[in-house]
Amino acid sequence: MTKASTTDRPITGTINPDEAAHFGALAADWWDPKGSSAMLHRLNPVRLSYIREAVDLHFGGPTESLKPLAGKRALDVGCGAGLLCEPLARLGADVTGLDAAPENIAAAHAHAAPQRLQIDYRNEAIEDFGGRDFDLVTSLEVIEHVDDPAAFVAGLAAAMADRGLMIISTPNRTSMSKIMLVELAELTGQIPRGTHHHEQFLTPDELAKLLGDAGLRVIDTTGISYSPASGFALSDNLALNYLMTVTQS
Repeated sequence: MTKASTTDRPITGTINPDEAAHFGALAADWWDPKGSSAMLHRLNPVRLSYIREAVDLHFGGPTESLKPLAGKRALDVGCGAGLLCEPLARLGADVTGLDAAPENIAAAHAHAAPQRLQIDYRNEAIEDFGGRDFDLVTSLEVIEHVDDPAAFVAGLAAAMADRGLMIISTPNRTSMSKIMLVELAELTGQIPRGTHHHEQFLTPDELAKLLGDAGLRVIDTTGISYSPASGFALSDNLALNYLMTVTQS
């Protein structure tokens, strides 16, 4: 069974409380592939493909293994209702998921429990989290919602094992992302209004510097492109969104 943890003490991390409230209000709808998180459901297979390849390259396991993360600990920061945590658990990892919205933790627990997935969900900020030595740390589409990106990245770095792997993703701050992920996406109802704030997006150079300042090294940056015909795909084009593979320096 999953474990759900909430705390009576205030969350003191860098996640903006208004952002946490916004996503908490969407918690009940998180697992509906046609609901308010529909874009994440379409994006998730692309992100998982990238993570699987990075895991195979970093840890050197057989590419045909169904559980490449067996015996490894994974931490997903900003886990929402568990859209990434559940597949990581199915890949064999001992998974912990952190989220600033207690509603998301409750929804994640409710979805995972009937499937008997062993996931430790916690309503905690990464900056307050005492967990260490995670083999895999992920944080996807989260850093653009925090008030202090440098402190957030430092928290991610502190949770990593010495030979650990980090996967982080975020929208790029470009005119294309403003049109596609803010203006057009909200106008057409693909994402709820107020989900993205373009001025909070980070360029790859900005994020790489934050990671470097935290003692980390970016070893790969891959874009995520979108077309109405084929949907999301990994790409050399970083203009819309991008993923980074990160290790200790």
